[in-house]
Amino acid sequence: MKWRAFTYQGKTYDLSHLDPFIWSYAAIANGERPGYSYKFQVRFSLHCFTREPSPEQRITKDLLYRGPKETRVFCFERYELSCRLPAIICTLEHRECYRTPRGNLFVIEPIVREEKEEEYEVYFQIPKTTISGRGKKRLNLIVQSAYLRREGYGTTQPRKELVSLNEIARKKLRRK
Repeated sequence: MKWRAFTYQGKTYDLSHLDPFIWSYAAIANGERPGYSYKFQVRFSLHCFTREPSPEQRITKDLLYRGPKETRVFCFERYELSCRLPAIICTLEHRECYRTPRGNLFVIEPIVREEKEEEYEVYFQIPKTTISGRGKKRLNLIVQSAYLRREGYGTTQPRKELVSLNEIARKKLRRK
């Protein structure tokens, strides 16, 4: 899905950096597995640039972003950080990926702001494969949410299990 731009107080926030795209990478062969080229259709959820309102916060209608299934508050911080998401996704094979108890995946991008290092958590899933127009299987990668975890967030970072993106992609392609 291509997200439409958001306008607030006369300023337009372009969201074209979150347009769907195809990402390919080649897994290098090792002693156990041959090399393989993976192709992903990457899409982004509106949770990458919106948030739920805080219980004490009064929200005006001009801050609401209406998606196809839900309406949320446009988040200027998440929007700013979302500009990094395509680059983060295109370097997943070089990052430590973790699986949560719910089965989705995440990576952590260190962000330095105001001389303080924070963790930008990027959550994604790799659901079932689709068949391209040429009959080849393509993996889907959906970035579900991305945000800085802060005190008072309401939840803690999930228990994490280190996983190999190559293994996940290989297993997803083998499933029918």
